Amino acid sequence: MIIIDNIYKSYGNLEVLKGINLEVGKSEIVSVLGASGAGKTTLLQITGTLLKPDSGRILINETDTGTLNEKELAKFRNKHIGFVFQFHHLLPEFTAIENICIPGLIANRNKSEVRQRAEQLLQALHVEDRANYKPNQLSGGEKQRVAIARALINNPTIILADEPSGNLDSKNAKALYEIIFELRKTFEQTFVIVTHNLEHAKLTDKMFTIVDGVIE
Repeated sequence: MIIIDNIYKSYGNLEVLKGINLEVGKSEIVSVLGASGAGKTTLLQITGTLLKPDSGRILINETDTGTLNEKELAKFRNKHIGFVFQFHHLLPEFTAIENICIPGLIANRNKSEVRQRAEQLLQALHVEDRANYKPNQLSGGEKQRVAIARALINNPTIILADEPSGNLDSKNAKALYEIIFELRKTFEQTFVIVTHNLEHAKLTDKMFTIVDGVIE
């Protein structure tokens, strides 16, 4: 499913990643743990093809993403990778269901098919009654559920989540992780979750810890 092979990344003289190796299987939910500045987000961005490594390879479904040009990467990313961030990044002028549909419309999919999928996801995430609400009318937990639905709209190979519960209280954070496991059961979805929260990391199938630029 996903092979991260000997990834190195530096910023000037600062070596952030020093040979990262890990594998993620289909339908696994794994966490990448580490202190602030350990390189967790850098690794997530490289895995998601948003950032190029200095050396090493990322293979997703046997595709070496380093061999793709920018146009091919954008198409691959839209089809195979969903992103969820600590701050949901919903567009304020659109409703929840419109926000969810955007990646599907960018992919030039049939509008009615995309909307039907969005409605299915809203139901799976237990926010179907918020479909026509705008982001400023949603709670923090509801916004993050809508953001997850948006990440799932194109049936991606993997969801990459950067501190998805970091902006939520403990009750909503627990509910979010419960939903992630429900999504795995329903859609066989694969998740890689970056977090600094050990208790949240322990909930996942596998836990990788970055210390001094390597997997401990």
